[in-house]
Amino acid sequence: HVQLVESGGGSVPAGGSLRISCTASGLAFERQKVGWHRRAPGTDCELVSSIDIDDSTYYIQSVMGRFDISRDNSKSTVYLQMNNLKPEDTGMYYCMAATRPKWGERCPILASKNAWGQGTQVTVS
Repeated sequence: HVQLVESGGGSVPAGGSLRISCTASGLAFERQKVGWHRRAPGTDCELVSSIDIDDSTYYIQSVMGRFDISRDNSKSTVYLQMNNLKPEDTGMYYCMAATRPKWGERCPILASKNAWGQGTQVTVS
């Protein structure tokens, strides 16, 4: 049974930091590309950051220099360190894992095809 569990969300003031985690079970984690998607109120779900099996990374422009994604295969976990948080970073953050992800697809389609977590809420005020 494949499962992704996110944790670490919360409410912080602007300029604060959070680290959210995504822990996987039931799959060969070291073979998975993992991404964090964000769904903010009134906006489409978007890919915020991803990490490949060779540790290469992607960041949406609005978080470059502030967010850092990393993985620990021994713990089947991906982390997203978020620094200097802004109100526009507010949203539900979802973790996704896949061997051949199509990152450009819409979130409902991605969620139906791939391992997808329940989300963790990040609120920046």
